[in-house]
Amino acid sequence: MIAADVLKRLHYWVLGLVLVLTLVLLNLPPSAAGRLKTAIAALFIPLFGLTGSAQSFVDRASYAPLTRSTLIRELERVQAENRQLQISQAQARQALDENARLRALLGWQPRATWTLRAAHVVGREPTTWWRNVTVDFGARDGARVGQPVLTSAGLVGRIREVAPMYSSVALIGDPECGVSVLIQETRDQGLIQEARTAPSGDGMVLLKTLQHSPATMAGQTVVTSGLGGVFPPGIPVGQIVDSRSVDGGLFTEARVRLAANLNRLEEVWILIQLP
Repeated sequence: MIAADVLKRLHYWVLGLVLVLTLVLLNLPPSAAGRLKTAIAALFIPLFGLTGSAQSFVDRASYAPLTRSTLIRELERVQAENRQLQISQAQARQALDENARLRALLGWQPRATWTLRAAHVVGREPTTWWRNVTVDFGARDGARVGQPVLTSAGLVGRIREVAPMYSSVALIGDPECGVSVLIQETRDQGLIQEARTAPSGDGMVLLKTLQHSPATMAGQTVVTSGLGGVFPPGIPVGQIVDSRSVDGGLFTEARVRLAANLNRLEEVWILIQLP
């Protein structure tokens, strides 16, 4: 009973002290009140700092293993990709070596090595602007008549004339740019003939196969065949739009939409055969 009375009185004393301090703070000048608040806050800073440090330690302790495990997983992924690339490179090297050995056994000439040189389209001929363009790649840069010209989309044409600083390029569809091609899906071979309309209209050229090819159909891919030695094999040319039988069924003629837009040429690549 006595202890309860003491606790009750203590409670009242504490409540009274808080009220007195509150009244004092309210009646103090602003400068004095600010100094008093600062002093009181300084008493609790160590406690707040200890709490903040403990929380920061907990955060770091919980975050560090996650970061480390993530980095380890990422490192393992990169190492696995690197090993796979090394294996693929080794397999490709073995395939090239095997191809070279087989070609040597058969007495075939080794495949030519090609490199790309960039050039800008700087002009079009005013009379036949859609069949010829001029590029800033001339004899001093290593330009030679007949070198293939292409974009990232596909074949553009070949160099027709060479000057010291510039070259004229005959585009696909020009009479001076015949292209030996094959249909990738059927392996039927043919020739790209002179275009009947300017590529600015529909971007079409004519493909005439060397024999009647009933399997030729829309959507099939046309690439260079490598025959003739001007264009290396496998360069994309375009896609077949439609086809028909001609010359009494002896040949198949197909319209091909070119992969490269010849009307919007700005930068091209010159394909140069290395010695």
